[in-house]
Amino acid sequence: VEFLYCDLASMKSIRQFVQQFRAKNCPLHVLVNNAGVMLVPERKTEDGFEEHFGLNYLGHFLLTNLLLDTLKRSGTHSHNARIITVSSATHYVGKLHLNDLQSRCSYSPHGAYAQSKLALVLFTYRLQHLLTANGSHVTANVVDPGVVNTELYKHVFWVVKVVKWMTAWLFFKTPEEGASTTIYAAVSPEVEGAGGCYLYNEERTKSADVAYDEELQRRLWTESCKMVGISDEANRLP
Repeated sequence: VEFLYCDLASMKSIRQFVQQFRAKNCPLHVLVNNAGVMLVPERKTEDGFEEHFGLNYLGHFLLTNLLLDTLKRSGTHSHNARIITVSSATHYVGKLHLNDLQSRCSYSPHGAYAQSKLALVLFTYRLQHLLTANGSHVTANVVDPGVVNTELYKHVFWVVKVVKWMTAWLFFKTPEEGASTTIYAAVSPEVEGAGGCYLYNEERTKSADVAYDEELQRRLWTESCKMVGISDEANRLP
């Protein structure tokens, strides 16, 4: 195991990480996008992005795009490279505000978090469309880990923290259990060659209806490219 530092809330850090990784000339068979914050107070990343959207979504969007060439070279017809992005059931209640992705007009921690998780699902589906159109041996899937007992809940109200402390053993998954579907998506032969799936409890299931809106997927991708400063050439494919 080798550790390379990468701060998903910093576009500069992401680019430095990718440069360091490329210098090693290593293949990349599995990329898991799993960093995130939840219900944080209104604040911005060093690049000026609302933190939920900047860290949970844009950081992964940039990282994945910068590593795509390596992933494409690493995948083969019999063993596709795999991109697994961790979203949340919260995306079902999320709304994507294309005219206010930074939640400047009206900030809600719950709304901002849900929007970032919906954006991850839309991103995954659009990414898979582009990968298929290019004939790439890379698949992209999105995972719902369930309700997991981690420090992600440190910004919830104190009453919720007390309830969580009292009931976690009964209703929450352990971190190991929460990771199971991500591991399944990363290594299981059952999903070899299968992309554009929403996975929960190691099974394919249906995501929110709005996530299948191809025009919304395309518009989010275009706007995301502008925000992180990369080319939108790929999105011009059918």
